[in-house]
Amino acid sequence: MFGTNKAMNNPLHNMKNGNAGAGKRIVRIIVVIAILLVLAGESYYTIKEEEQAVVCTFGSPKAVTTPGLHFKIPFIQTVTKVNTTIQGFSIGYNSMGEEEDALMITSDYNFILVDFYAEYRVTDPVKALYASQNPELVLKNIAQNCIRTTIGSYSVDSVLTTGKNEIQSNIKQLILDKLEEYDIGIQLVNITIQDATPPNAEVEMAFKEVETAKQGKETALNNANKYRNEQIPNAEAEADRILQDAEAAKQERINEANGQVARFNSMYEEYVKYPDVTKKRMFYEAMEDILPDIKVIIQSNDGSTSTILPLDSFVTDSSSSNTTPYTSGSTRQSNIDSDENDNSTQED
Repeated sequence: MFGTNKAMNNPLHNMKNGNAGAGKRIVRIIVVIAILLVLAGESYYTIKEEEQAVVCTFGSPKAVTTPGLHFKIPFIQTVTKVNTTIQGFSIGYNSMGEEEDALMITSDYNFILVDFYAEYRVTDPVKALYASQNPELVLKNIAQNCIRTTIGSYSVDSVLTTGKNEIQSNIKQLILDKLEEYDIGIQLVNITIQDATPPNAEVEMAFKEVETAKQGKETALNNANKYRNEQIPNAEAEADRILQDAEAAKQERINEANGQVARFNSMYEEYVKYPDVTKKRMFYEAMEDILPDIKVIIQSNDGSTSTILPLDSFVTDSSSSNTTPYTSGSTRQSNIDSDENDNSTQED
């Protein structure tokens, strides 16, 4: 008892007890400050421009899309941030450039290596987190299924050369339809063919030779079409010229025939009026055509002569008093009659 009272009255003992109490108070203050700092740090969060957040309160998620500073209830609300920028992954090769699931078969039973690159972005962060465990893996499996289905409906030539754009478009539409059906909160932005090659070097060489032959065929066809396009206008022009010449010849023959008909009709009219005179005139004209140098002189009973052919003989000079020109139809008719009666026709 006395020892206890002595200890209580000891100043050194009292100092130690005071220091212990002060230390406990400092520890309590530090703990409280730490708790307050933790609570303060857990009471807010920041969303960047390329992010969206999902705030979960007692298991109920809610999307927060507005960028900036936001507050939450510590230890009650949890925040999960989701990247909403365009992301991508390869199909058919890995990050090291090694082929992986790239071997496919075409509609004409040829094997081919096709590499794709798919781009996507998150459109609904809540569904992207809770509708599936790994939405990117789901999209990749969907893309592989659609790619193999589409490649299997095209020939190897289309996949290697001319059908790439159409194949990409069809694959993209199939993937979009399936994503809409699955509704996992992500959307396909684009999918492109990175490369399409035969499975080995020998087959690749054969495909190159086939492609070279096709290009040669196209070149030959283009040259043939060029030659055809050059020759067809020339042939058409020649055909038009021949038709025009034929039409001109036809018109000329028609005009000539019409002229002969008109001449014959006029001769017939004269013949009806003066049959004998017309026959003799036609006879003389025919003889002049047959024998252009013939000269016909008719001598009358009184000894005078008249030149019938050639026509330039009608013009005589005044010194030939014993020659009477054949100037009129009546005189020519009388001379012809006298010539027929006397049989005095002379030909030189």
